[in-house]
Amino acid sequence: MKLFLTSSPIGIYRSEEPLDYKGFNPANGMAEELRRFWKNGSRCLLISAFPDEYKVNDRMRGDYESIVQDTGLSISCMDICDLRNGKEKAGELCGYDFVILGGGHVPTENAFFRSIGLADGFKDYKGIVMGISAGTMNCARIVYAQPELPGEASDPAFERFIPGLALTEYNILPHYNAVKNDIIDGMRLIEDVAFGDSFGHTIYAITDGSYLLQTEECAEIRGEAYMIRDGSITQICADGETRELPL
Repeated sequence: MKLFLTSSPIGIYRSEEPLDYKGFNPANGMAEELRRFWKNGSRCLLISAFPDEYKVNDRMRGDYESIVQDTGLSISCMDICDLRNGKEKAGELCGYDFVILGGGHVPTENAFFRSIGLADGFKDYKGIVMGISAGTMNCARIVYAQPELPGEASDPAFERFIPGLALTEYNILPHYNAVKNDIIDGMRLIEDVAFGDSFGHTIYAITDGSYLLQTEECAEIRGEAYMIRDGSITQICADGETRELPL
């Protein structure tokens, strides 16, 4: 399996600046790496983080079909997985060459994945997986579900570590460029929330345009990234650079 664990593979979170490229973000070699592993005429599946928002999902399916094609990647189909066909598609996962795990609310997406048995569907999967934001976070064996919505940070019952798809051991915190100064429930998202949660855990904060590439042979951070561990943060990689991580 080839894992592309992205923050945002298209554009910059919360930014309205026009893009100067088509398709997936070419920064840090991501489009090039996708082409290297790509199978001609790939069958593609987009798994939504919004399981019952069918109109949104259908539009998103069309958008990603265009994005893949604009990257110069050949496809035979781009299907959507949501509540209409979730268990069916989870059971057919090995019939796809490229699977996108969409972005959204981490616990909501996580619950949907569990309800359709998605982790079991991935056990024999050999293709490419692209995680986007929440989809990236839910790839971990133990997911760091960082509080995001009002009330979650202050709720002692909110589960911050939950079982995930077990495709990777790494915990990714996406959109660091956009969220590093966020306040939730009166607390600073990084210093007051993530720092406290990092004792005994390592969290990799990545910016939009950066990603973690994991194959059977290696795991590498590509682009700007930070390591949060034991209550402190350290930059471990810069834009245009590569940092190998232990498998």
